[in-house]
Amino acid sequence: MTLNFSNPSRSYDETRTCVRFWGYDGALEIPFFLEDGAMQRISPETRQNAAALLTAFDRNRDRILKVAGKVYSRTRSKGTYTLTASDF
Repeated sequence: MTLNFSNPSRSYDETRTCVRFWGYDGALEIPFFLEDGAMQRISPETRQNAAALLTAFDRNRDRILKVAGKVYSRTRSKGTYTLTASDF
């Protein structure tokens, strides 16, 4: 199976200070977290509030999902995946 991102949902997780989104490997739902620091590397002008971070995520969705796929393919056995600035 290959990872896909058929669910366009994403949300800001204030507790973890990250954008949360989901991928799917067959029937398995795979949670991803994009740290604020990663978003700052992708889009340095982004303000540090939930609305701005979600908008920046949407503008950079293709790039983020491509990196998420690479991170997932390196370590498929984890339960969750966190994308950090060093991934970009």
